[in-house]
Amino acid sequence: MDFLSLFLMDFVKQLQSPTLAFLIGGMVIAALGSELVIPEAICTIIVFMLLTKIGLTGGIAIRNSNLADMVLPAAFAVVTGIVVVFIARYTLAKLPKVKTVDAIATGGLFGAVSGSTMAAALTLLEEEKIPYEAWAGALYPFMDIPALVTAIVVANIYINKKKRKEVAYSIGQESFSEQLVAAGDYPDQKDYPSSRQEYLSQQKGDGDNRVKIWPIIEESLRGPALSAMLLGLALGLFTRPESVYKSFYDPAFRGLLSILMLVMGMEAWSRVGELRKVAQWYVVYSVIAPFVHGLIAFGLGMIAHYTMNFSMGGVVVLAVIASSSSDISGPPTLRAGIPSANPSAYIGASTAVGTPVAIGLCIPFFLGLAQALGG
Repeated sequence: MDFLSLFLMDFVKQLQSPTLAFLIGGMVIAALGSELVIPEAICTIIVFMLLTKIGLTGGIAIRNSNLADMVLPAAFAVVTGIVVVFIARYTLAKLPKVKTVDAIATGGLFGAVSGSTMAAALTLLEEEKIPYEAWAGALYPFMDIPALVTAIVVANIYINKKKRKEVAYSIGQESFSEQLVAAGDYPDQKDYPSSRQEYLSQQKGDGDNRVKIWPIIEESLRGPALSAMLLGLALGLFTRPESVYKSFYDPAFRGLLSILMLVMGMEAWSRVGELRKVAQWYVVYSVIAPFVHGLIAFGLGMIAHYTMNFSMGGVVVLAVIASSSSDISGPPTLRAGIPSANPSAYIGASTAVGTPVAIGLCIPFFLGLAQALGG
């Protein structure tokens, strides 16, 4: 009973934090029809500064810490990103009126990481004075890139397998038709393989069916979110940016984050209409999945906590980035890698439901859980 009451008290307390209040405020004014518009250029600058600050923090911390401490949490981040994609592949894809390719893309977006959600979690950890490894933000790419790569590879394997079945079926139908009609020369016969061996030979020689991993990784690394964070990481690791960090990036962090939360709340409300174009199962998935993904990462984080002294704050960061869904670099990467997937499905599910759930519910949930378990 003490555990439950402590957890509920912490959960309610987190819901009253200014970070979450701005997110809810953005959704409310958008629902009321406000004409407030924050230019896209300003949002881009804010995202750059937030993620650069997170990268600087991680780079400085890595420079002053033991890299061996990162190995297990980073490995768990990779595992979580991959597992999230397969969860969507074998759960969401099996639901009525949900296309498999759209489900895989949705899993990829939910497996990837939201920099703004991570920034909100780090802010709340500091407000609650919960210690965490400063390099915890550097776990971002270890989960983000494997999730996007896995989603694109799995989707392309599925699409190519489906195409092969269709061609094999057409070959079978062609062979059956040839048995029913008189032998003769057909002008279009050369367009089709004459045997299964010829078909397999053509498929083997067709390089377009092969999924190339490096271009996917390269595109992910060049995305604005990861680029900003990796830049900060490199600067913190190889230079001495402490003075500009303390005088500029650190003091401005909370104010900039509050503006971004306001924008995200408004965008989330505007995306609700997109979910009407796809199966309503996406709404159910977007509410449940962040908690499931976060709990998987939380459990893995607890293993690192007991074996490698990974802090409870670090466990929360790992769980939160697992519960988040990419809102900046993920969508364009998936659009390029899985062009046949419906953006209204995976972007609508992420922005309209997944992100508010991750920030408004999952962050206080995992903070409360960590405080209840760790004191």
